[in-house]
Amino acid sequence: MTEEYRSPGKTTLAPDVLLTIARMAALGVEGVARLASVPGGFDRLFRRGADDGVRLTVEDGLVYIELYLVLKSGYNVREVSRNVQTQVARAISEMVGMEVGHVNIHIEDIEYQAGE
Repeated sequence: MTEEYRSPGKTTLAPDVLLTIARMAALGVEGVARLASVPGGFDRLFRRGADDGVRLTVEDGLVYIELYLVLKSGYNVREVSRNVQTQVARAISEMVGMEVGHVNIHIEDIEYQAGE
């Protein structure tokens, strides 16, 4: 005897949840020092996450992410960027079940420690 699963209600997700997931996944990648502010003028004032290094849009059920990063010195930029893309897409997919259209990485700076 099999019963159909019926959801007792619906779940809604605030955009800030997606921003937090993307931010934490990116910061968890080795070689990422911090997130940079999203560049831009007037337009950025009206975009969520612009001060947190993440620009995020959802269209037709797909999540599109732009990440602005500051990397630590001594790391391969391409490797760190690919790891960030993989980890952010995986986190969004696994935590909220949404499909990711793209994760674009923008390297804004390299952070050097004193004496480097």
